[in-house]
Amino acid sequence: MFSFLKSLFSSNKPVLEEEPMKKFLVVGLGNIGEKYAETRHNIGFKILDHLSFSEEFTFETKKLGDIGIFKIKGRSVLCLKPSTYMNLSGKALKYWLEKEKIPQENLLVITDDINLSFGMLRLKTKGSDGGHNGLKDIQHTMQTTNYNRFRFGVGSDFAKGRQVDYVLGQWNDAEKEQLDERLEKSCEAIRSFVLAGVKNTMNEFNGS
Repeated sequence: MFSFLKSLFSSNKPVLEEEPMKKFLVVGLGNIGEKYAETRHNIGFKILDHLSFSEEFTFETKKLGDIGIFKIKGRSVLCLKPSTYMNLSGKALKYWLEKEKIPQENLLVITDDINLSFGMLRLKTKGSDGGHNGLKDIQHTMQTTNYNRFRFGVGSDFAKGRQVDYVLGQWNDAEKEQLDERLEKSCEAIRSFVLAGVKNTMNEFNGS
């Protein structure tokens, strides 16, 4: 009984021990389940999986998602893949942001964007949800549009009325050939966000 109560209360303790300004939360948006793994809509998960490989950390299933942690030059980065499905992404994001006491300016949300050509990167510090259900829920949950988002272009090669089929579709052969390089570039942008800040990262990576 005692051990159960101890684990119950200890679960409220932050996972990261650093002072708040040295903590970062990077949230990759996506849907859980094998059938979604290689879809365009899951690029947020895909980028974090690539980052976990290059930074040599693993994900562990925790409350509202899978989390993985890596450190870089005195800063700790908590990577989150929400298990809430895309349309409820805000719940997981808010939970981990508040639990770890991470400043909102140290939050980065990774999402797909049909308004950018395949593989193009664009970071912004604020903006509308652009019709993206994941961003829409984050905006509703956080009650703000002022948070950093990292948009990965997936293109818009679909007929009228077929947007859902497109974003939930898998990469074509030409995209697959370029994907690894684009994933590595995305990881470089995340490291830059942590070390150099969002403004410098925007200057270096936007449009690349």
